[in-house]
Amino acid sequence: MPEPAGKAMDIQTKLSRHLSKKEEKKMKLAHIVCLSLALMAGSAGMTLKAQTGKGYFLHTVAKGQSLYSIANTYHVSVDDIVRLNPGSDKQIRMGETLKIPQTNQDSNRKEAIFHTIQAGETLYQLTVKYNVTAQAICEANPGLSASNFRIGQVVYIPSQTTETAPAASVQETVQPKQPEWKEMHKVKRKETIFGICKEYGITQEELVAANPSLKNGKLRKGMYLFIPYPRTEQSDSRPALTEEMPTNEELFSQNRPAATKMSVVKAALLLPFTVSENGITKDNTRMVEYYEGLLLAADSLKRQGVSLDLYTYNTQGSKSVMSSILKKPELKNVDIIFGPVSLDNIPLAADFAKKNNIRLVIPFEPQVGQVFNTPQIYQINTPQSYLYSEVYEHFIRKFSRCNVVFLDPANGDKEKADFLTGLKNELHNSHVTFKQIQLGSAIDPDKVIGAMDTTRTNIFIPTSGRGSALTRLLPHLTLVRREHPNFDMHLFGYPEWQTYTQEHLASFYELDTYFYSSFYTNNLFPEAVDFTQSYRRWYSKDMANSYPKFGMLGFDTGYFFLKGLAQEGNKLEDNLDKVKVTPIQTGFKFERVNNWGGFINRKVFFVHITKDFELIKLDFE
Repeated sequence: MPEPAGKAMDIQTKLSRHLSKKEEKKMKLAHIVCLSLALMAGSAGMTLKAQTGKGYFLHTVAKGQSLYSIANTYHVSVDDIVRLNPGSDKQIRMGETLKIPQTNQDSNRKEAIFHTIQAGETLYQLTVKYNVTAQAICEANPGLSASNFRIGQVVYIPSQTTETAPAASVQETVQPKQPEWKEMHKVKRKETIFGICKEYGITQEELVAANPSLKNGKLRKGMYLFIPYPRTEQSDSRPALTEEMPTNEELFSQNRPAATKMSVVKAALLLPFTVSENGITKDNTRMVEYYEGLLLAADSLKRQGVSLDLYTYNTQGSKSVMSSILKKPELKNVDIIFGPVSLDNIPLAADFAKKNNIRLVIPFEPQVGQVFNTPQIYQINTPQSYLYSEVYEHFIRKFSRCNVVFLDPANGDKEKADFLTGLKNELHNSHVTFKQIQLGSAIDPDKVIGAMDTTRTNIFIPTSGRGSALTRLLPHLTLVRREHPNFDMHLFGYPEWQTYTQEHLASFYELDTYFYSSFYTNNLFPEAVDFTQSYRRWYSKDMANSYPKFGMLGFDTGYFFLKGLAQEGNKLEDNLDKVKVTPIQTGFKFERVNNWGGFINRKVFFVHITKDFELIKLDFE
């Protein structure tokens, strides 16, 4: 009997329909099984063996990814990727498709593989194809949802186990929908959409439907295209499912944990509060300041009614000490851990966090390989490739109509080579004009003016961030500014410039300067004033004059995560954008690195030191 209108069909009811068919229906489906197996065997020679676990799968490069991060994501080496993608060691671009070798990356899951979602595929079809439950896939991919389950996304498929495998009777009566594509095609130089369609006997509409990225009509050499079955083959080549299957929305909603609140937030700090030098143990000043800042955050939240339990351990930077701390029974029950610092201790903490499903905030280290495969990790210090990609995006957005001039101080300094190479590539791709000039010790205003476009805004970017380079370059620019006050010119630079204000601040004001940073505070900000006064009152001292200030970092990270857990409970990861805080120094913009990994902070500020003697922090959403 049909369901009453408007009543949602229960998933188990849908599946049971397949189990209650008459014998003739079983015979019909058995025939379909044979036909499907024959088709699958016939496709063994296809160009792409992505989903067999024996060949490779496709990865679409996301913003900020490097070969290092992609290799860590899939437990392969950079050489493995380059071998399948010649030239990728020179440059990879966002949106580019790479072939990744399929490997048995988890010794505890004998056949765990990665699957690239194809056109028309659903979560239910993956459960049938790989003989695993929707719950197992959802748990293995906490970043996957009905809203981002789309073509090109890579899904981590856990291996079949007795506990997770669907019932055998369901597998016998339900066949997965065959792929919506017949094979893959790698675009060659000068190929056109018309030519490819003619080669495979399909229409342009069919090709675009299978490859939505072609709606702009652009082909790039080396990109992969899904080649769909021609309509004339569809009815004969692929058996269609007539039964209604569970939707992605239904399966994801039924396989996510229910929301729970935390009456008491339990947090632990695992930090090296002491260090040993020449047999003498002394305080690790930066870690002590971080702890002191976090205590101020905890006090602020407690005064707002948040209940907290805080456990603090001194790891001493030692692997053996860290191992003994992780054996303490109370640690298994905390909600979040801050730390550690040592590269030797991070893998231990990451394994512990993953095993016990505890959030792990790593505040200091910029290279945390475990973030690509540990969903509980939050990495605060942005890795270089992700940081640069954010800077490029904001730079192009703000200065796309400007004339960009790179200033070489003629001393062979290459410390910003990676940043500059990437920025120049982005400028070229965005059709922003730029040039580079070399300036020596002799002041040469004509050379500067010759590189300018006096009808537009000019942005000058030194190729070195060192103070010595500024000392050499700034006199050239300030002389031009003074002789031609109507010229529209600005200086753009680097995070370390906030440490040079004592010697170069006057020139920064005069040249209307910008620099990027993932941390910044103005001591005149009301929040910074309040914090500095509270810190001095609590600890009878001032923070060390360093950048970043570790006391402020401790406050910002502690306040954000402790407030977030008190406010959102176990649904913090789904509601990070709802945790509203005013950072003193460090802002937060967390994004998952992949569907089965953790979070990286991608927040970047531009600081504007204006010619009107103002300090403005430009915050980008």
